[in-house]
Amino acid sequence: MQLHLIKMAAPLALVFTACPEGGEATTASTQATGDPTEGTGAGPGGDPTGVGPTGSETDGPTTGGPGGDPTTVDPTDGPTTGGPDPGPIVEPGDPGSGDVTFTIRADTDRHPISPWIYGTNQYDDLATTNRGLGLVRQGGNRMTAYNWENNASNAGADYQHQNDDYLASQLGVDGDIPGEVVRAATAEALEAGADMLVTVPICGYVAADKDGGGDVNQTPNYLETRFHPTVARKDGPFDSDPDSNDDAVYQDEFVAWLQSRFPDAFYPERARVLFSLDNEPDLWSHTHERIHPDPVGYTELVDKNAEFAAAIKDVAANAIVAGFVSYGYGGYTTLQDAPDAQGEFITYYLQAMAEAEAEAGKRLVDVLDLHWYTEVYANGQRITGDDNSPELVAARVQAPRSLWDDSFQEDSWIANDVLQGPVRLIPWLKERIDEHYPGTGLGFTEYNYGGGGHISGAIAQANVLGIFGREGVTMAAYWALTDQTAMIWAAFRAFTSYDGQGSKFGDTSIRAVTSDVAATSVYASTDAADPARTVIVAINKTEGPLTAAVTLAAYADYQSVTVWQLTGPQPELTSGPAVSPTATNAFLYEMPAYSVSVLVPQ
Repeated sequence: MQLHLIKMAAPLALVFTACPEGGEATTASTQATGDPTEGTGAGPGGDPTGVGPTGSETDGPTTGGPGGDPTTVDPTDGPTTGGPDPGPIVEPGDPGSGDVTFTIRADTDRHPISPWIYGTNQYDDLATTNRGLGLVRQGGNRMTAYNWENNASNAGADYQHQNDDYLASQLGVDGDIPGEVVRAATAEALEAGADMLVTVPICGYVAADKDGGGDVNQTPNYLETRFHPTVARKDGPFDSDPDSNDDAVYQDEFVAWLQSRFPDAFYPERARVLFSLDNEPDLWSHTHERIHPDPVGYTELVDKNAEFAAAIKDVAANAIVAGFVSYGYGGYTTLQDAPDAQGEFITYYLQAMAEAEAEAGKRLVDVLDLHWYTEVYANGQRITGDDNSPELVAARVQAPRSLWDDSFQEDSWIANDVLQGPVRLIPWLKERIDEHYPGTGLGFTEYNYGGGGHISGAIAQANVLGIFGREGVTMAAYWALTDQTAMIWAAFRAFTSYDGQGSKFGDTSIRAVTSDVAATSVYASTDAADPARTVIVAINKTEGPLTAAVTLAAYADYQSVTVWQLTGPQPELTSGPAVSPTATNAFLYEMPAYSVSVLVPQ
């Protein structure tokens, strides 16, 4: 499969794997890689053990944060048990009979929701269309060989392995100013209230020039003449104006340079600029064959992660570092058939990072950072595209269940051929974290469920955001695969600005259970500073209307429920008729067919 250049409306919004005008961008895909943007090959190899059916939508986490420790990497302020005394819980009455029941309790399964789950790699307008996002990631294949000193990068397999000034030209910034590609994007994100996830190249080399001309291998000794080594530490003082003639690019100096440009973002209790350790190293030998022709190994990658993470932390001790930024399932299990594979790679990686912390005397990698592009097919096509046939729609709205549901087996090679059962991705990963490196956060900094111009895409996206909050994911960033994204942003707004004025889902997840997980989903929240404020997101995944009988044990006695609805075909949340309770904190809500509803008790 080939992924063509995607450009968004805002000047700083682009796909960082994309190619120069007229070119075609490709990354790796299908059963060989799990990334929906190119390639063929054999399966992932390795069957992760211990994937047993234990999780369910009715069994949400009862303690906060990834790894059971919300204080390690959670950006929320304070434990959810703090703040004002909420007073007594108001038990609900009988709402009456409905097609499904939603049971919500504000005193159960309480834990913080990380604002970093509301993240993206591309955006239209952070001030309006994407208002309220918590994280912007500057990642992708282009950043692996990005040289911050001169803003040069290498396109890799996405476009002829060419060195050029593509990033600066697409962003519309002056590429002759050191770091301007990162500085400009970071400034826009921070100004809009989002935090910034910056990529640090660790592969081995970064582009030395912006000369274009196609494949760098046309130049004799191109590694020496067209690239500079990327080096974790500079043996000497940092320069505010980096030396472009020293034949090396220092990444600790880059962190210090960025820190000097945004001091206010680095000196609160937790830095608002985060760092990820490169991009999809399990595919380097495919995407960046010129600088890393051989498949990366277990030992090489953990050594690079430890070395560069330590260098980052020595400059910005309060900054979050995320690794190993895997492309997908084959990377999780065997690092894409690494030459020195020693069991499951995620287990190996977590153990190695725990050992690195013990040796360094401080945590180096805070978040296990992964990419997840669903491998589900329907009607002969992967659901990550823009096909909205009935078969695709039916598969798309169910696909997010593989993130947690031990009763759901998706139709994919991962579930059918490797696991021969449910994927239950987040519980499986958190089991690994809890066993091998407790306190590590969990991130999905690229993901996509398709249907960006259709209500089914909005339903899938809203479900994913609800799941990420309920299951204690630390960070996440949507990756657009086509220019059809309007419904995705509408789904985001259900959580970040449902009224268009910045009103949002709460910062504390509470228990919310549906009686029919195939037909519906429900998520609920309160605020740590205002436990009486409840916001509910209710999702109808069926083609017909459904009546939900809702009970809400809350820290208030509500008299009405304000309603916002996303139904399509327009990507807008519109105000619906208010709902009156039929009993204390109990009401019936008529859910439109294929819809996302935000319910706000008053």
